[in-house]
Amino acid sequence: VQLQASGGGLVQPGGSLRLSCAASGGTFSSNYMGWFRQAPGKEREFVATIRVNGGHTYYRDSVKGRFSISRDRAKNTVYLQMNSLKPEDTAVYFCAAGRSILSAATTPQGYSYWGQGTQVTVSS
Repeated sequence: VQLQASGGGLVQPGGSLRLSCAASGGTFSSNYMGWFRQAPGKEREFVATIRVNGGHTYYRDSVKGRFSISRDRAKNTVYLQMNSLKPEDTAVYFCAAGRSILSAATTPQGYSYWGQGTQVTVSS
C-alpha cells in the first residue's frame, strides 16, 4: 500500500489549507487513517484520525474546532481540512494508515503505512 500526501504550502496565520492522502497499490484493509506532524527538533505527534468504517474521528486537543478529518471510501482518500491556522501548526504533515485499536490509533505505532510528508508553513 502506498500513500500519497498533497496539499501543503505556505499560508498566513488565520488561513486555511486542505491536505489529501490517497491510498493505492493493493488490498486496503486498514481501519484507521490518520495524520501526524513533525516540527524541526520535535517528535512526530498525533493530529487526527478517522475510522474508515463508521467515520468516527479523533483529534489532538490543540486542533479541535479548527481541523476536520474526513474520508472518501470509494477513493481510498482521507482529507485534513485545516482552518484558523497558527504558526505553531507549522510542521511536516504525514498521513498514515493501519489496522489498529483506538488506544493505538493516536500513536505512530498504530500505523503500518506512511506517506512521504507534506510541508505546512504558517507565517506572515
